[in-house]
Amino acid sequence: MSSRQLLPSWKKLAKHADNMKLQHMNDLFATDENRFDKFSIELPNMLLDYSKNLIDSETKQSLIELANECELAAWRNKMFSGEKINKTEDRAVLHTALRGSVDEDLVLDGKNISQQVNDQLEKMANFVEQVRQGRWLGYSGKRITDIVNIGVGGSNLGPQMVTEALKNYSDNCVNVHYVSNVDGAQIAEILRPLEPEKVLFIVSSKTFTTTETMTNAKTAINWLTAASFDEKSVAKHFVAVTANTENAMSFGIKQENIFDMWDWVGGRFSLWSAIGLAIALDLGFDKFKQLLAGANAMDKHFVEAPFEQNMPVIMALLSVWNTTFLGAKSQAILPYDQTLHMLAAYLQQAEMESNGKSVTWDGSEISYPTVPSIWGELGINGQHAFYQYLHQSNNVVPADFIGSVASVTPIKGHHETLMANFFAQTQALMTGVDEQQVREDLQAKGRTADYIDKVAPHKVHKGNRPTNTILLKRIDPYNLGQLIALYEHKIFVQGIILQVCSFDQWGVELGKGLAANIQQELENKKLSANHDCSTKRLMNYYLSAKT
Repeated sequence: MSSRQLLPSWKKLAKHADNMKLQHMNDLFATDENRFDKFSIELPNMLLDYSKNLIDSETKQSLIELANECELAAWRNKMFSGEKINKTEDRAVLHTALRGSVDEDLVLDGKNISQQVNDQLEKMANFVEQVRQGRWLGYSGKRITDIVNIGVGGSNLGPQMVTEALKNYSDNCVNVHYVSNVDGAQIAEILRPLEPEKVLFIVSSKTFTTTETMTNAKTAINWLTAASFDEKSVAKHFVAVTANTENAMSFGIKQENIFDMWDWVGGRFSLWSAIGLAIALDLGFDKFKQLLAGANAMDKHFVEAPFEQNMPVIMALLSVWNTTFLGAKSQAILPYDQTLHMLAAYLQQAEMESNGKSVTWDGSEISYPTVPSIWGELGINGQHAFYQYLHQSNNVVPADFIGSVASVTPIKGHHETLMANFFAQTQALMTGVDEQQVREDLQAKGRTADYIDKVAPHKVHKGNRPTNTILLKRIDPYNLGQLIALYEHKIFVQGIILQVCSFDQWGVELGKGLAANIQQELENKKLSANHDCSTKRLMNYYLSAKT
């Protein structure tokens, strides 16, 4: 397999990057009054402005050439058609099928994928209706008031992020809680105020073997049966979402209360499936369908729009440009909407677990930077925490600013103040302020020459910090679906350009295997001689301090 670095477009971009590093965005804007029109994309409910990146028309054209030389369109078709592009696990990648983005008769390994999806959606809809209308009763005959979703990683972050983002669309028919941490403090805190006879647990685990999830699920069963004095109560208070029906049934969950997962859906792309059951229970199934519809709209845009006007493609190419060619080490996700307070954590998992790889599809070592580390926080909170670093550090951090035109909780004056900061920050990161401007400003304020000499260097902002601005009409189920799918497809495109396997996560498995062995050693108080001296001494300290 030939290296991406041998492609003509790659070589062109590497040379072009050396020239662009000498440019300043201020000059690019000054010489092109149509820059925004050239470097923005507008959809019916969403606007992407990427003009505040260190790019010009040549950059964009060369990046599009790179996408074409990497045969992106062909790979996109392979994904949507069900070809097994997850080569290391020999699996298809069809999370798009969960939202109606494939033909009805799509067949994979002799099974009609669309029919499977529709069957599970119907099963979800019926279940949601039963619970929300009070027809699903607990062991004492009382209706369910609280849902506790037990899962970790993709079985937790996606559903919880969406639940938090769409909280204002919930009718509070049931209260939804999430348990992911195996630290007992979390599940204890969540269960403490709840009444066992009114709680329904959703155990979400693709394999139904995930240690953290199963540990929490066993604690939940013990808590329930301690109150009901009857192990049969599990059937009325537990449902599962899994690809391992046998394990779920062995756990005590009835087969009819098990919702399917499939190996062609990766965990971090699974909130559209029954993994999103907690979302549907909280919002109602109609709003869950709106979430799917928004994602489906972005799927269609991704498939149909030319690369030059294709949001996911452009965002992925910009990430490759900023990271691989310009040398950025990290990227910030900065939502200016309280509803999106978990978005950075969700996208951190989605991108870093997908594309944080160091070998190509054929296992060859990669000699170029792949994806940046992803981090972030709500914009206003970040301004008073780490924006100092964004503005004046020697490390340039590209950032995605995400905001909404209309607040879902309008309070006079608040949204205007929020959005004023939203627009100001991207401008300030781009323009900066040079020392001459600083000196003139201080002089106009009547400061002494000595004070100006002392302070001026500290107030210089170099600017030229790249940002994308994503502006949604409002955060609602449909638009949130679009936003999440936008980033999903961006990640896919990144993987194709960088030539990495986006849909496995072997780095997660290594630690899990070691932890399972170490847990047995800690429980038996007998340590293996195979540990390094640091790990062994740490475990010995833990055991001795615990007794």
